[in-house]
Amino acid sequence: MKCLGMDLGTKTLGLATSDKLGIISSPYKVLRYEDTDALVDEVISIINELKIDTLVLGYPKNMNNSLGDAVERTMNFKEKLEAKIDMKINLVDERLSTVEAENYLINEDMRREDRKKIIDAVAASIILDTYLRMNKGE
Repeated sequence: MKCLGMDLGTKTLGLATSDKLGIISSPYKVLRYEDTDALVDEVISIINELKIDTLVLGYPKNMNNSLGDAVERTMNFKEKLEAKIDMKINLVDERLSTVEAENYLINEDMRREDRKKIIDAVAASIILDTYLRMNKGE
């Protein structure tokens, strides 16, 4: 089960992949976008290229459990992607994933400008790791 984890921001999409057994998640890349239709096509290309079986998308609820603009943007992206592929997209609560990624990179002594380039992919890896741990043994 090869998985693709996604962390959608306002201008970037962080991507992470799992190994073929669906045990380990690793940051893959960060895509910059202006148009979600073009982004969906780019993601589909990656899904096909990497032979992805399972899709995981961060669900950005607010800390008080309410739903804001980020959830609406995420759901619009999810609907556009699902309309073009025959795969279910699994939503995973992503609260604090970016904070966790930032703390991890700071602890690794990574400079701020270098962190900015990969933080979304690291956050996607954390989201994917959460999914893999929740579905262990399935």
